[in-house]
Amino acid sequence: MKLIGHTIFENTPIEITFGNNRVESIQKVASAASNTWIAPALIDIQVNGFSGFDLNVATVTAADVCAMVRSLWEVGTGFLCPTVVTASNKHTNNALCAIVNACTEDKTINHSILGIHLEGPYISAEDGPRGAHPKAHVREPNWNEFQQWQDIAEGMIQIVTLAPEKNGVLQFIEKLVANGIVVAIGHTNASIKNIHDAVRAGAKLSTHLGNGAHAFIQRHPNYIWEQLATDELWASLIVDGHHLPPTVVKSMIRAKTLERCILISDATALAGMPPGDYQFAGQSVELTSDKCVRLTGTEYLAGSAIELARGVENSVRFAGISLPDAVSLATRNPARLLGLEEKIDTFTESNTTDLIIFEWDNTTCKIDLIATILDGQLVYDS
Repeated sequence: MKLIGHTIFENTPIEITFGNNRVESIQKVASAASNTWIAPALIDIQVNGFSGFDLNVATVTAADVCAMVRSLWEVGTGFLCPTVVTASNKHTNNALCAIVNACTEDKTINHSILGIHLEGPYISAEDGPRGAHPKAHVREPNWNEFQQWQDIAEGMIQIVTLAPEKNGVLQFIEKLVANGIVVAIGHTNASIKNIHDAVRAGAKLSTHLGNGAHAFIQRHPNYIWEQLATDELWASLIVDGHHLPPTVVKSMIRAKTLERCILISDATALAGMPPGDYQFAGQSVELTSDKCVRLTGTEYLAGSAIELARGVENSVRFAGISLPDAVSLATRNPARLLGLEEKIDTFTESNTTDLIIFEWDNTTCKIDLIATILDGQLVYDS
């Protein structure tokens, strides 16, 4: 089998030849279909679940993790950071074990999982900033507890989202950074000073900026504006049309610039599921017909129901950026954040193995995935 398309960043016509569902060769050709593109596999640094598989239930298993990851390959997400949210110690232990065991059992799953994102439990207990995280398990930073989790995770925890107003948090941030972990500010009611102190201690990212916040806040100053204006902070954005209005997406991308924005899905197990009532992180949530997830009976959002490719599409629509720029927000930028630039060194002879191929409709701004290739293997073929 052969697949032909243009490289997304260089616009070079490329032909990929397969044998036994593996890449045999990749070479330049004279021409290719103008709407077929070859890009790095998408990188999603915040995934709570997908297609009915939930990382944050007490019974999650390695098989569940593997099934979730394979489902993501079918929508173009080749790499991810499975995200474990606020829960009891026992519950967190089990989720971490399931992810580690999945990586042990399947080498392609191991290749696909870049690390674990620990979102909480060291976050604000206030309604609004806490989001869908269960209040009963929100707590102060505890280095011994974290070290136990990192031991269970076999060193795989790569991102920690926390609130910089918590007691003892600055020393905690410094220890995380010293251990090579990306510290993210999120689910916070931080003061301006809290944010500046956290950045000086090494915080590097704002998790889903504009969300995990009060429904109503002081016009200015506030913790959203402050993070937006702090150049040392990258910003991850949920571009599903619900978490951030289109004009906010456009404004945030312009303020942060294309160099410091990262697209995430923040997908829950509801992504890919029909509308209805569900459970997430031990709480009742509602999935609407337009793919909005809310805590039942409230205005508070509880994760998203999209895949990362939809965020790429929406970024083109909302912010008026080019398709290559939007793809970069979901490939090059998260790779740079994690120090994994080799993941997007796509078309050299030594690294031609982690790709997606898709058709792009410039009128509707829609991605139609053709194939996903990971570690040289064709893991999805439409």
